[in-house]
This record gives sequence, C-alpha cells and structure tokens, in this order.
Amino acid sequence: MLALLIDLYVFQAIKTITQGMAPRWRMLIFGLHWGIAALALTTLVLVPLFHLRYTRLNNYLQIIIIGLYVAKLVAVLFLFIDDIRRLFQWFIARIGRQPVAPPANAEAIPRSVFLSWMGLGLGTAGYSALIYGFSNKYNYRIHRVRLSFDNLPAGFKGLKIIQVSDIHSGSFRNPGAVSKGVDMVLAEKPDLILFTGDLVNDMAVEMTDYQTIFSRFSAPMGVFSTLGNHDYGDYVWWESPDHKKANLERIKQIQQEMGWRLLLNEHVVLARGGDEIALIGVENWSAKARFPKHGRLDLAYPGSEKYPFKILMSHDPSHWDAQVRREYPDIDLTLAGHTHGAQFGVELPGFKWSPVQYVYKEWAGLYEQGRQKLYVNRGYGFIGYPGRFGILPEITVIELA
Repeated sequence: MLALLIDLYVFQAIKTITQGMAPRWRMLIFGLHWGIAALALTTLVLVPLFHLRYTRLNNYLQIIIIGLYVAKLVAVLFLFIDDIRRLFQWFIARIGRQPVAPPANAEAIPRSVFLSWMGLGLGTAGYSALIYGFSNKYNYRIHRVRLSFDNLPAGFKGLKIIQVSDIHSGSFRNPGAVSKGVDMVLAEKPDLILFTGDLVNDMAVEMTDYQTIFSRFSAPMGVFSTLGNHDYGDYVWWESPDHKKANLERIKQIQQEMGWRLLLNEHVVLARGGDEIALIGVENWSAKARFPKHGRLDLAYPGSEKYPFKILMSHDPSHWDAQVRREYPDIDLTLAGHTHGAQFGVELPGFKWSPVQYVYKEWAGLYEQGRQKLYVNRGYGFIGYPGRFGILPEITVIELA
C-alpha cells in the first residue's frame, strides 16, 4: 500500500512536468511509469512465492526495487515541499480574502514544475549511481598511508603493513576477480598482512571456493587475523547451538589452514632489526548495542606493557573511542573495518560523505587523537548491496615511520 501511494504521488509530478507535451508522448511516459511500478510490485509479491529469498537473483532484485523506491522518496520530498508551499499560499489567500498573486515574470518556470523536475532529477541520479555501483564491487583500490610515531623503534622504521578487512566470502560470485585483488596485495611485497574480521557472511562453507585464493596471502612476518561480528553466525538460523558453535570453530580452523594466525583476545611479539613491538588482536567488540562484545582487552593486553609500541586489531571502529583511547592510552595504532563506508558515498580531496557517518563517527580512513591513531579500512568485500559507488573496495598499504 505504501509503495502504491508513493507511485501515485510521483505520478502527480510526472503529470506536472509533462504539461504542454503532445498527448501521445504524455501517454507513453505515463505508461512507462505505471508499467515499471507494476513490475516492481509484482516482483515483490512473487519472490517469496518462488523461494528466491537467499539467491543471488533475489539479492539484485531487492536492491533494484528498494533503490527504485528510495529514489521515488527523494522525489516525494520535493513534491511535499511544493504542496506545503501551495497550501500555505492558499491559507494566506483565504485569510486575506485575496487571490494569490501570479508570478512577476510570466516566462519563468513555475515553482511546482521546478521542484518536480528537481525531485525527479535527484532521485534518478541517485538510482543511476546505485545501479552503476554493481560494476564496482571487485574494483579494488590501494590506499597508501604513511604513519609517523615518535616512539616507534628504529628496527620498525619503514615497515610495510597491508590491512585487509571484511572479505564476506559468501557475497562473492567471481573467484577470478577476487584473486586479482590478492595479486595486488602480493605485488606490494608487504612485511606483514593483517586481516581485521568478517571472513564470511554467516557460514564457514562460504569459503569453499575462496580458501585456496586467500591461502596465497604471504608475508615475511606473517599473516594475522581477528574475528568480526559476521563470523559468529548470529544472522542465520541454526538447527542447534552446537551447529552454530561448530560453524565458528570451522571458521577458525580455515584461517589456520590458510596459514593465518588468528588472534583471539591475545597478543604476540613481532621482532625486526633487533627491536620488538606488540601486536594485539581481540574478538569483536562494539559500542553499538546490536553487535556483540566478545573482545577482551583485559585478557589480550597484559604482558604487552613492556613493549614500546603496540598495534591493536579490532574489527569495529567504535571500540577505539569507547574503550581503547580511554583505558589503554599506550596502544599507538588501532586497525578496524566493519563499516564498508556503507559501500555508497562520495570521496573527494578534502571531503568525504557516506550515510554511515550518521552511525559511526570513525567510518573510513585515518583518525587521530593525541598520540593515538585509528585506521578504518573500507572493506575488501561487500554484503547486502552487491556493489559500490564512491566508496570502493580497499587494500590498505601502511608504512610506519
């Protein structure tokens, strides 16, 4: 019913902007509007009937239809503003018993037509961006970051770290494209590779076609990983708690089989050039109530105090401001992921925007408070929306100085 009301509201705008057109063109445009609306509404009804709920086709259909109605809502916002304006004019005219004055310039475009064009134009542009984003989901980008720390031991000057996050293997459908991203990682010849969680969407079986690909990750100082919120299997139905627990254990085992060292609320010591630093890894810890708090810095941190420099791997960036900065001020660098930058936004020199910033204060790139730094990776994979616009999949190359 709501979808139909939106379609009716948008139809009023189409009638407004097509005034003056030849009748046959108006009828063609009207037919296209209602034809697309009927197709979208029919699809919403048929998808559950044909059990397409968990298929790749349904994933695309849902995004296309939801995106269509989000675009229409943008148009409706402008139409609503115009309706409020006209209602206000009518009310003033009734009170003063005066007719509403015509525009001073009879040749100027009427406000209703302008606002209708504006709403439909912005909605169409946003929807076009959403569809275009389907082609960007494997369009990996390297972000290079040089980080300076006064307390970094000399042996670690120039250390090259690659951070990868949020693989979400259950969303992939193109092993060749995924493998090209791994090629990009290896071409950088990193000293150390760090993965900050969400290997899968829900189930360990999602790694069947990708375990060999990610087993290629290799670095002289090792490949280390942590768990993200999706790795716990919290977003899918399980036959029993034991099945869910077995799935998590399999995810841990897969990382071991790939040669990754999974850090579960613990730290390890890294040695280079005669110096040592601590690498700490915690399970998922979020300041947001809907996400789990399995991370235990009170277990992972003890013993790392004696090392002059510390790197923390923690999947959710809200951990940094809520606990890390306040309770562990000597953790120098925190690496996180989780947000994906919403997979939709704008990034320009000196400016970036994404809807996720209204939920997460730190959502993409580098953040600094005093001597502590946080880097939030935009994610290697994708989930939900099978694409990216403006916020492309990221491979982070960090050089310590």
